[in-house]
Amino acid sequence: MNSSIKKYFSISLPLFFSCFFSHIIIAAETDVDFLESQVRAREIAFAKSMEDRELEAFLSFISPEAIFFDGNVPLRGVNRVAQAWAPFFENEIAPFSWKPDLIEVLESGSLAISSGPVSGPSGEALGRFNSIWIKDEDGQWRVIFDKGS
Repeated sequence: MNSSIKKYFSISLPLFFSCFFSHIIIAAETDVDFLESQVRAREIAFAKSMEDRELEAFLSFISPEAIFFDGNVPLRGVNRVAQAWAPFFENEIAPFSWKPDLIEVLESGSLAISSGPVSGPSGEALGRFNSIWIKDEDGQWRVIFDKGS
């Protein structure tokens, strides 16, 4: 092999592989970004169901096997969550609201966490929510664990 061909390959191959693998890395980051945007949209819609006073819509965001916490007491399953949360939907004005300021998704795309401030009806800070989301078999993100602080 003459020296000009060796020089060509010594420059071209590393350049090719660095470009090729950088696209894979960018694609992986984009996928996580896309998944984070899905979870953010679901969390915002979940919070809107409370604002709109729609218990059934609220429950549609919760996995059937979810565990929500009432303090340190676990509420197991969507039916138990429905029972415990129904009183929050009785009044015309929601007793609290929330919005995500942190979303992280596993690279596998199977679980995510959302977290953010919880505010009272007048905007006063009440605490922080922490929700773990699972991507269900139907492709929808649903809350599997929820605990406020």
